[in-house]
Amino acid sequence: MTTAVERGAAPPVPGISPARPAVPRSAAGEGRRPLWQRVLFVAALVGAAVVFMLPFVWLISASLRPREYVFAPGFLPVPFAPENYAEAWRAVPLLTWFGNSVVVGVAAAAAVTLSSAWVAFGFAYFRFPGRNLLFGLVLATMMLPFAVTMIPTYLIWSDLGLTDTQVPLWAGNLFGSAFYIFLLRQFLLSLPREYFEAARVDGASYPQLFWKMAFPLIRPALLVAFVFEFKASWTDLLKPLIYLRNEQLYTLPRGLKVVLDRFGYGGEQQWEIVLAGSVLATVPMIILFFLAQRHFVEGIATTGRKG
Repeated sequence: MTTAVERGAAPPVPGISPARPAVPRSAAGEGRRPLWQRVLFVAALVGAAVVFMLPFVWLISASLRPREYVFAPGFLPVPFAPENYAEAWRAVPLLTWFGNSVVVGVAAAAAVTLSSAWVAFGFAYFRFPGRNLLFGLVLATMMLPFAVTMIPTYLIWSDLGLTDTQVPLWAGNLFGSAFYIFLLRQFLLSLPREYFEAARVDGASYPQLFWKMAFPLIRPALLVAFVFEFKASWTDLLKPLIYLRNEQLYTLPRGLKVVLDRFGYGGEQQWEIVLAGSVLATVPMIILFFLAQRHFVEGIATTGRKG
């Protein structure tokens, strides 16, 4: 005779309702959170967003005012003067500087992302004596400020005859970056090593392991490195200030320095042109982060703990 225990389930007891499946504590706690806490949390987020957006809102508003009203109190562009943007576009070659920034930014971001990924793959996959020591030395280079290597680097590019060109603005990234090497290595270490060992048994070469297996799996982390470096190149003023002399080669930050010198301090005091140029230089990065937001957040959230 088969018992209820042997059948795997006990018969229901009259008058007692069957036990409900256990609810995860986090989900239950989320459901029991009072309404006022959720409202307060959302209000805090909205308040923080407003505080961070106020400077940019003021920048847009001031750029749309006539010259004598640029620094007037308030956030409304009254009187309204949208012709400031057309004037800024005519005063300086913004389109040329914008194109230079895009070319230099893409080249710098692509170079540092690919080179750092190669080095990170080597540190994550290969086992060799002194690997941790060598990786520690790579990380130690992060403690060297740019001012320490600025003059020797300039002398190298000068001996190569590449000053007053855009090459020094991105070619140095071909040697990788310690920060991105660390970022990508942590992501690679979280991938199952068995995948790569199985591919090696099937005859895959090391370049094939990287391009056909590691590269697609670490795409979110690669996007994070690309966006970080593109933003760093887009806002970099020091390198263009050191290497560029030809105005047609200027990037946007270097061009905005010219706009500030010509129309701002010590210039013609046409601050509406300076502010309009600043808005035109800022908006592309906002659009980039907006378009890459989902992939960017995914890469940040999964780096170092994806398995």
